Amino acid sequence: MRSISVTMSVTLDGVVQGLGRPDEDTRGGFAHGGWGRRYTDEVMGREMAKGMARPGDMLFGRRTWQDFITAWADRTDGNPFTTHMNAATKYVVSRTLADADGWQNSILLRGDAADTVAELKARPGPDLSIIGSASLVHGLHAAGLIDRYSFLVHPLTLGTGTRLFEGSAPLTEFDLTGTVTTTTGVIIAHYTRR
Repeated sequence: MRSISVTMSVTLDGVVQGLGRPDEDTRGGFAHGGWGRRYTDEVMGREMAKGMARPGDMLFGRRTWQDFITAWADRTDGNPFTTHMNAATKYVVSRTLADADGWQNSILLRGDAADTVAELKARPGPDLSIIGSASLVHGLHAAGLIDRYSFLVHPLTLGTGTRLFEGSAPLTEFDLTGTVTTTTGVIIAHYTRR
């Protein structure tokens, strides 16, 4: 059985919305987009590169997949992240997409996210990783499908914005398996499901 790992940037008050760009995700009138950019440093880059160095497939929700297309699909800059993102098999979970032709090596998973991902996880193949895709992660967590988390906890609060575990989340315990602190105060914490 494949495992599913999640990498998620989060503020101290639990916000996961709009990390990268001011216009990334303005749903609900969110005005703090791009909040994570000033916290990137060499330590964070090195830690993220470790994750990208592991072979595996990727799993996306529709919104994140569409956003990543604009950021990664047409790049040819030699960046190792670009190479990894474009070479990986990318499964996109959506009820509304007509196809997944917008980015090479993408496969559309139609239907209920928990059901389709549970089926994918049960098949033989490389492990799966998720970057962002908060709505997808929330649903998969509720279904007991997430095996590992890497949280990049940023030292700020925003007060508004989408939180990863808004509403309810089932009781689930994790073991802390490692931490790294960046020069900008971001704590990268790795957890594995008990």
